[in-house]
Amino acid sequence: MAYLIAMTADPPKAGLEGVAAAVKVAGERGLPPVHLWHPAHCGEIDIRIRKDGVWFHEGTPIGREALVRLFSTVLRLDPDGYHLVTPVEKMKITVEDAPFIAVRVDQVGESLRFTTNVGDVVDAGPDNIIRVETDAVTGEPRPYLHVRRGLEALIARPVFYELAEMATSRQTPDGEVFGIVSNGAWFPIAPAGTVLA
Repeated sequence: MAYLIAMTADPPKAGLEGVAAAVKVAGERGLPPVHLWHPAHCGEIDIRIRKDGVWFHEGTPIGREALVRLFSTVLRLDPDGYHLVTPVEKMKITVEDAPFIAVRVDQVGESLRFTTNVGDVVDAGPDNIIRVETDAVTGEPRPYLHVRRGLEALIARPVFYELAEMATSRQTPDGEVFGIVSNGAWFPIAPAGTVLA
């Protein structure tokens, strides 16, 4: 409710400036409740998240890391694509692959704790799964981590190599596979016999 009160105190600004102003209302109080916001106004904004995690606005990289982190907190995946959402605006953006990159992993007790390029810290487990796809062209693995509400992070290659070093084999109905465990959940990452690192 505090978000809505703060947002209606002044007339909303449009476009990128409006999104930045709306997100700043959240301050240090954690992630804004974008899943509860359903603004009537929708449009598009020329923001693209490249597959390497770099954010662009009107063809130019957004150089301010703090601004990218700010925008990442109001990113939402809807059935028709990715949007930046505030209480008064919903603007569609382009995401080439996953919107985030997992750039670090740490073993913390029974958890694998990942850090993304936008500052999210996520423990893999039943609610935040790790999945691996195979690139149709190169045959290389493309591992992903669920971050929040359908948003995923591509696991960076060096981080995936760390996971490969932790992997153990297990017999499954599809044969023997390598996998990792976090918070009691087991995640297959490659068929046994695969060179992972």
